[in-house]
Amino acid sequence: MSRPVRVVPASAATVPALTAALAAALDGSGPAVLPVDAPEGVVGAAAPGPGVARSGGLGVGADGAGADVPDDVALLVRTSGSTGTPREVMLTADALRASAAATHARLGGPGTWLLPLPPAHVAGLQVLVRSLVAGTTPHVLGGPFRADAFAAAVARLPGDAGPRYTSLVPTQVHRLLESPAGRDALAALDAVLLGGAASPPGLVEAAHDAGARVVTTYGMSETCGGCVYDGVPLDDVTVDLDPSGRIRIAGPVLAAGYRGRPDLDTELFTTDHDGRRWLATSDLGRWTPPGADDDGPRRLEVLGRADDVLVTGGEKVPPAAVERALAGVTGVGEVLVVGVPDPEWGQALVAVVVPAAGGPGPDLADLRRAAAEHVGRAAAPRHLVTVAALPLRGPGKPDRRGAADLAARELGMPGPV
Repeated sequence: MSRPVRVVPASAATVPALTAALAAALDGSGPAVLPVDAPEGVVGAAAPGPGVARSGGLGVGADGAGADVPDDVALLVRTSGSTGTPREVMLTADALRASAAATHARLGGPGTWLLPLPPAHVAGLQVLVRSLVAGTTPHVLGGPFRADAFAAAVARLPGDAGPRYTSLVPTQVHRLLESPAGRDALAALDAVLLGGAASPPGLVEAAHDAGARVVTTYGMSETCGGCVYDGVPLDDVTVDLDPSGRIRIAGPVLAAGYRGRPDLDTELFTTDHDGRRWLATSDLGRWTPPGADDDGPRRLEVLGRADDVLVTGGEKVPPAAVERALAGVTGVGEVLVVGVPDPEWGQALVAVVVPAAGGPGPDLADLRRAAAEHVGRAAAPRHLVTVAALPLRGPGKPDRRGAADLAARELGMPGPV
């Protein structure tokens, strides 16, 4: 059995139509949905009819040939993949419902959601799916993200319809914490899911100090978005590490696979001798034991993508671990650690820093000391580049390649290969 696919424009203005299409896809009365980014202000943009998908190199013709998906697939999420090659992740209705139910169980029950993220990406789409499962209407924050607009949107959320939730990326939380109105709005919510990129410990601590119930999430389109909250897998989700430290995930939230890419299905999804499907992610991780005063479970620490690892002087350095160490240095607001070509070291580590509000920024010596103490001498950055904002891609994810190019230009060096 197969099912046609409907392409639906996705923007803040089209959320009502997109939500209706998702509802029909989830209950089986409509085709599967493929959201695509649409310009803000597009309300009823004409979308191709069922079975037609503009997929550019995904084996789907302009006339819709090959566009159908398995009958249980409700949603396709388009991603670029680590190489920039487009992929369409197929998510079943059962997987989406399982993800929404597990999220509500972990947070404190179904509630009302505020959407300040692009609705074509999995984190934004899950806000809509959770709202449908909860039987509530999602509230949408469109336009450029501003603390005052976010605070006004939070104030409009109903206070008598259960918990109030939102989902943000670290850059958004950073901006909110710089505003009194933003801090108050964060504290007024019952939970704030924080994902899309690694969350610096200093940012999470600052949010908690402001009274916000921030829950860090880890996941990807292939797991219906976040499936590990504050380092602990959601109910029925299993996380394992292979011998190299690469993260593997199993559970009811796994995607059915990739449309038109059986090669990727074979490469990334495997089935063990017990019949359980596993996804091999591109991320490295480690388990951290409970603290001395914590009798809770061990927690997953994500070290970053395997292909982000920098090699300097023959030593392998995970940039995410260095960023966590640097986030606590006085004067650091946001930070990315990248590598630029260096004739002596192979790659020289560069700290690309957005200074904390109202300050001049950190000293390189302080950054080197913190990195060496927490990660190792090889992790000490050799250069510091100060910027007004980190380059971003997608739904607020730091653009490491863009940051490396920027650092190379600022330092007068050749860009990364």
